[in-house]
Amino acid sequence: MNILILQASPRAKGNTAWMADEYKRAAEAAGHQVTLVNVSHKKIAGCLACEYCHTKGNGACIQKDDMQELYPLMAEAEVLVLAAPVYYFTLCAQMQAPIQRMYCVNKPAKVQKMALLMSSYSPGVYAGAEAEYHDICNYWSVTDTGIVTAMNEEQKTEETRSKIEALVNNL
Repeated sequence: MNILILQASPRAKGNTAWMADEYKRAAEAAGHQVTLVNVSHKKIAGCLACEYCHTKGNGACIQKDDMQELYPLMAEAEVLVLAAPVYYFTLCAQMQAPIQRMYCVNKPAKVQKMALLMSSYSPGVYAGAEAEYHDICNYWSVTDTGIVTAMNEEQKTEETRSKIEALVNNL
């Protein structure tokens, strides 16, 4: 399967980046084609709600920023993996911008499955992000292959690696 991982941690060696790398490693070992994009290093503006995409744009966003690099990757992805730290009760801002900008395509055409990877240093902060993720899965009518969270002592452990590998096995 063609897998696109959107990784939103600005920390190259951080916990979320590690989770995304582990997913990529396991998926490639299973024979999947994987593209991992660190969206935190991209210049992606928020949606303007101008409706250009749904009127004159025929599905194309009027904004010409780094999101233009992601649209073709999303168009070919069969699996979309969101990997984001949770700083304050939802997916970080670096992930929110690309999610909101997906509005112009409504649903990436080939995406059939999704997964969510999250890390945090705080307990009890994942519910909002999980709800958003489940809403996206339901709205797009795609299969949720699972969620892996890693808080403090769970980060960069064999147990978390095993959970990530189990997500890949759900493909």
